Amino acid sequence: MKDDYILIVDDELPIREMIHTSLDMAGFQCLQAEDAKQAHQMIVDQRPSLILLDWMMPGGVSGVDLCRRLKRDENLAEIPVIMLTARGEEDHKVQGLDAGADDYMTKPFSLPELLSRVRNLLDKRRRHLDRRTVRPTEDIVRFSDVAVDFGRFELRHREEVHPLTTREQELLRYFLENDGVVLSRARLQSEVWKDSADISSRSIDNFVMRLRRMIEDDPSSPRHLLSVRGTGYRFVREPVTDPAAVETEK
Repeated sequence: MKDDYILIVDDELPIREMIHTSLDMAGFQCLQAEDAKQAHQMIVDQRPSLILLDWMMPGGVSGVDLCRRLKRDENLAEIPVIMLTARGEEDHKVQGLDAGADDYMTKPFSLPELLSRVRNLLDKRRRHLDRRTVRPTEDIVRFSDVAVDFGRFELRHREEVHPLTTREQELLRYFLENDGVVLSRARLQSEVWKDSADISSRSIDNFVMRLRRMIEDDPSSPRHLLSVRGTGYRFVREPVTDPAAVETEK
């Protein structure tokens, strides 16, 4: 824990200090930034273990813009991001998650809950890094024209390489581990998001759409990540040859 640096990005000093104090008491080391420009430079220079990122910031670059930029950078994409924002509407949550955020908390939030989510994401990141160091060749899964390197947080579809966020990777791994099983949205929320109150069915659908854009030749007509009407999704390594085998959502 003492080796984990957490970057707190918020233009309001009292909020930064409040979070900093809470994390410090829990044994974490913290960095602070007040805008996206300063934050990006600190991320490049310091490589924090996790980023707490406010949505609204001065300077014309929002937290969502910064998150999107980080997740497009293969050297920074694996750093977990928790969005902290006063915007609680579902559309705003979807935008934050769609930008690549690994988790989302609406202000005002509970500091104990924030600490719990921080620990959870750091533990998962540490397991991924350990797996990459100890078993670099055992954590690559292939199907069709796709190769998923869980150690590198990376997905390759033919010639295209896509960085994966922690949550995208967890969801894809869960689908792979449950090949051919119909998975309800409630089950995905429980098993992947651990019943997070800030995740909705629509948010899960958006994560699935992002994975489809990475692994499917035609995301509008998926062969691997199939919708099951009124229930959820079913992943198949081998393409479905009988379209009637799965009842697809309209």
